[in-house]
Amino acid sequence: MIGLTQLRCFVAVAEELHFRRAAARLNMTQPPLSRQIQLLEHELGAILFERGSRGVTLTAAGDALFRDARRLLLLAEEAARTARRIARGEAGSVTIGFTAASSYHVLPGLVSLIREKLPEVALTLREKVSHEQIEALRTGQLDLGLLRPPASLPGIRAVRVHRERLMVALPRHHKLAAAAQVEVTALEGQPLITYPPLDGRYLHDLVMGALRIAGVSPGPVQHISQTHSILALVGAGIGIALVPQAAERFCPVEVVLRPLDAAAMGHADLLCAWQDDASNPARQAVLKMLRQEWPPLRAAMEAAQGTATP
Repeated sequence: MIGLTQLRCFVAVAEELHFRRAAARLNMTQPPLSRQIQLLEHELGAILFERGSRGVTLTAAGDALFRDARRLLLLAEEAARTARRIARGEAGSVTIGFTAASSYHVLPGLVSLIREKLPEVALTLREKVSHEQIEALRTGQLDLGLLRPPASLPGIRAVRVHRERLMVALPRHHKLAAAAQVEVTALEGQPLITYPPLDGRYLHDLVMGALRIAGVSPGPVQHISQTHSILALVGAGIGIALVPQAAERFCPVEVVLRPLDAAAMGHADLLCAWQDDASNPARQAVLKMLRQEWPPLRAAMEAAQGTATP
């Protein structure tokens, strides 16, 4: 079988048309170079060079091999460079999970930064609810996740990268829609559209906890998983809702968002999570870059080390 060493020797001689100069270029002596050419000719069953008093020339077989050999060597060099880039994390692929709401305010900046700083890393994006992301991180289907708390699975590290206030979503013609802010007690008996206790556990507990602390009992409750669907139902007049402030970016015209009064104001956190011992070099390179270049993660990591205030 033809080896790369034989092809490199052949190409050097074919380009120099001189065995001594080719040997010097390859940092070897002439006898082993001649031996490599002889082995190649024997392997192919063809004479590649005519050796005469006027020097060395390529035969027809040698000329045909020359074109392909240079291309093969270039491919081999490119394959080696690609392997090195992947090993260093400069190339490869990273899969990022995200919640629907995060795609409007956190994800775009994150993706833009990765593409700017690590352009050879291919990104795959997967929209998943938070508990699905945790499982996907555990099994290695995701490299990074943008998700809601909690993220307490062993081996999964999570830090807060965004905090937003809760807003009251109201039909545009609702009696409370004209207020600059809404007293939480005004929600007593109002039909409520909120997140389900399983798929949307964090936001469900956040909303119901804010109402419970204020002593407010809502009217009929409907459970819907996605914020954009909740807003659509609010716009249809089916009820009111408490949603993260990111909903301002995709709020339909039939809905208005109003802040809660300061006493009842709640906050929704968004985490960036990853598996501590994952072996993907590209993910390691992305994380290293984000710790240095992405303000939300940089601040969170500094706070975790006690060098900054959350």
